[in-house]
Amino acid sequence: MSKFTRRQWLTLIVISIADFCNAICVSLQAPFYPQEAHKKGCSATEYGLVFGIFEFVVFLISPIYGQHLNKLGPKLMFNGGIYTTGICAILFGLLDKVEGHYPFIILSFVIRITEALGNAAFLTASFALIAKEFPQNVATTFASLETFFGLGLIVGPTVGGALYQVGGYTLPFAVMGSALFMSAILTAIVLPTHEDEEDREAIPSMLNALKIPGILLSAISIIVTSMSIGFLQATLEAHLRSFYLQPVILGLMFIINGGVYAIVAPGFGWLCDKCISPKVVTIIGTVLVAAGFCLIGPAPFIPVETQLWLTMLGLVLHGLGMAAQLVASFTDALRTSITHGFPNNLETFGLISGLWTSTFALGAFIGPSISGILFDFIGFRNSTMFVVVLHLFVGVLVTIFLCLAKTRSAYVEIKDEKDLDNSSYVKSLQQNSVTESMNSICSLANGISIEKSRPAGMNSLIACNSYKSQAWPKKEASSLTVGPYSYSYGAVNHRNGSATPNSYLQGVA
Repeated sequence: MSKFTRRQWLTLIVISIADFCNAICVSLQAPFYPQEAHKKGCSATEYGLVFGIFEFVVFLISPIYGQHLNKLGPKLMFNGGIYTTGICAILFGLLDKVEGHYPFIILSFVIRITEALGNAAFLTASFALIAKEFPQNVATTFASLETFFGLGLIVGPTVGGALYQVGGYTLPFAVMGSALFMSAILTAIVLPTHEDEEDREAIPSMLNALKIPGILLSAISIIVTSMSIGFLQATLEAHLRSFYLQPVILGLMFIINGGVYAIVAPGFGWLCDKCISPKVVTIIGTVLVAAGFCLIGPAPFIPVETQLWLTMLGLVLHGLGMAAQLVASFTDALRTSITHGFPNNLETFGLISGLWTSTFALGAFIGPSISGILFDFIGFRNSTMFVVVLHLFVGVLVTIFLCLAKTRSAYVEIKDEKDLDNSSYVKSLQQNSVTESMNSICSLANGISIEKSRPAGMNSLIACNSYKSQAWPKKEASSLTVGPYSYSYGAVNHRNGSATPNSYLQGVA
């Protein structure tokens, strides 16, 4: 971070402020909206759907935002999403003025759906901006933003409850909605503008992206992690009811895993950027979540009764695990998409951002629904095994993938020809190319270089071609699809069709 430019620091600061305020507005109504809805004659099913519809709309709309991010512009989508969320938060605070059961619940759905549209736009654009502005530190900066978002989710219900006691139902929404609106004005002034890229390549759809096994595994990891979060939100209070905890203590139980997540997420981001593969971090996360849920219950095979300290330890492990999985999954999906030929530009960032937001929302929608059903039929301790088995299964899948996948070149971002010239990685490729060219010569008499792995006809073409000195093995050039350069038979070319100067790619004639 010491090497960040002024522009990068300002971008990180304003997005962090917006993330924090947005998370507060999204989680604000949890402590007191159900009570207000009950006064209006709404059932638990009805106001429960008001919460659930939010995640479902985010799941549906995020891929669309991701596909059109470059056309609309990330800054426009980012600010539009914040404005929409802030206005909807203020309007949600006026629902207590609505009389009648059906007008109240219908307006609740309309406002909540509109708020979800804004929130999805904000999240998709923010993740894409991070990938664009911090190409060398995607995981670290993404994790830092998630820290502020996690803190907002923790602070939201607390601040909301305090303001509710002071000024009633409307005050918390008016205060925090206005704060989010002000942060949107700040981002409109400070946030950099990214011009639409004229020579855009055709971006595959999200469905095509999910056909890549590495991206599919990342998406599955996000879904199951989000499901584990929703699982506890719906059933943890009922599980702890036998302890007769005071409301303050019960509220603290709900923020243990979120607090741990907010603290350790940057650390896992640093590991993904600097030390180990994101998929290894994902495996670590699945084990931690599974271990945490074994203690929260505790699991049926652990011969002890439910104990508060054991539940708290399990929540700590869950916070560690979900931080590892969520941070690693976004980073891994982005890197995998680029190494499989997706262009290293804003459209790809938008596609992966939309994928992350959509899959997380899907898990947040499924998790509470399944946990409620399992809790009613088999109880909390037995139902936790569903989460344990699911995460261990994902961990096994990722482990098998790592064992069977072919070794790929490291993730390299090449921005311009100057970077390419100075890249030690390219210099090493140059040396390897020279070595392989020497080894492939089997007849000096006729001057023909023969490579066994290449078709005979191609050997003749290369031998007679004046550009044969630019021979670049395709298997070594795969990583150069990252950035503005791509490979073709016999040479490394710029995407606009102009040949790259071969002074640094000179082989052996």
